[in-house]
Amino acid sequence: MEAIDPAYGTATLLLIAAGAVALLLFLIMKVKLHAFVSLVLVSLLTALVAGFPLADVPAAMMFGFSSTLGSVALLVAFGVMLGRLMEVTGGAQVLADSLIGRFGEKRAPLALGIAALLFGFPIFFDAGLVVFLPIILTVARRFGGSLLLYALPAAGAFAAMHAIVPPHPGPVAAAEALGGSVGVSLLVGIPVAVASWYVGVLLVSRRLGARIDVSVPVALFGEVNGGRGAAGRDGEGEAAGDGAGPAAGEARLDRRPPSFRTVLLLLLVPLVLISFDTVLDTLTVSGVLEEGQSWAAFLSLLGNTPVALLITVLAAIAVLGRPRARMTEVTKILDDALGPICSIILITGAGGMFGGVLRLSGIGDALSGSLADLGISLIVQAFVIATLLRVAQGSATVALTTTAGLIAGAVADAGLGDFQIALIVVAIAAGATVLSHVNDSGFWLVSRFFGMDEKTTLKTWTVMETTLGLTAFVIALSFWMVV
Repeated sequence: MEAIDPAYGTATLLLIAAGAVALLLFLIMKVKLHAFVSLVLVSLLTALVAGFPLADVPAAMMFGFSSTLGSVALLVAFGVMLGRLMEVTGGAQVLADSLIGRFGEKRAPLALGIAALLFGFPIFFDAGLVVFLPIILTVARRFGGSLLLYALPAAGAFAAMHAIVPPHPGPVAAAEALGGSVGVSLLVGIPVAVASWYVGVLLVSRRLGARIDVSVPVALFGEVNGGRGAAGRDGEGEAAGDGAGPAAGEARLDRRPPSFRTVLLLLLVPLVLISFDTVLDTLTVSGVLEEGQSWAAFLSLLGNTPVALLITVLAAIAVLGRPRARMTEVTKILDDALGPICSIILITGAGGMFGGVLRLSGIGDALSGSLADLGISLIVQAFVIATLLRVAQGSATVALTTTAGLIAGAVADAGLGDFQIALIVVAIAAGATVLSHVNDSGFWLVSRFFGMDEKTTLKTWTVMETTLGLTAFVIALSFWMVV
């Protein structure tokens, strides 16, 4: 669906967006209206106020909802199935024990973060998060303390790699649009992502975890810590569940846990398969491979994220489930795993609906058009435009690709080298990362996976995403000033 012709000027559109966000927060945090209902209601009202033709309002709402569900629902469903099998068979505990044995208890967050950085090289943020979720929760359950100490380093690692480092589509598209080298962007992006993660995620997560106590949610993988909810030490947050965990008649198959090698090889299945798609796509865009080759198309199909996770779930059934239970028991485990994620999927889809309505309203185009000719340094201009687009419409990918297209002409006129273009790509990615909030479907995915209410998510995930992006921008700007 195409964006409508804006009925108002940029300032009015921005006021509409700000008012929509404020209304949404009011309904959820003050009125206590369910997040799914609130998101759909505010999306409808925003479409009406922004001047959508009445006949187009339903299609505009379904645009963001269906596209988000199409990318998230299968990932979450297969991911939680895989996670449940790993949890009930003891696989997650085996992997957690091995990581902690190598790094030590005090370095558990560091171990999770490093593992996520490695796995995050080819795997998208949402896919990596759902695969790592049982490991994160198992480590948090074992050592106690705030879930933030373990969840943010891992989630932030996936976010950093996804936003900054090729072969992920955002930085690849930006490098191509600016006429830069994908290879140079890769060489620049990896150290910047790692450094930004350490400063903007790991160090920040320690402070957030010490200040805000988020308990392990009971809905996905059983009762933890007596079934406490996600209430912070300052009394904020909502209960994550009622304490009903695996004691409610659910199977436990961890008397003969799998070996560390088996669990590691299982986790490598999606890593290898998804790398087929991302690497081959990068090689094709770069002109190294010709389009239309059948073998490359087949490997790309295997590397399509839902297909890769489907294959991984089938492998998990074969190596984790069937050796320990009858197929009927394995099927019941998988069926029980799907129940608690219905709310997660619907709320994430509704978040995509809200962001889609904002994009189709023309807010992003109006904003970017008014900022494209700012008389400031190119790298600062890139960061500012990407940040404002990110805040206005929610999608990091849209903010990244739109910003690259807007400044491509100025970059070409400046005659920049590949290293400088790579720094601009990092700056754009940094701006597209900061200030994740209620119009970002990823915000809702993190909120529901980690059992946090909206206020707690704003105080934790939004803060961490912002420090991650700001750190990456400062690093890029520092190099820009000396080259």
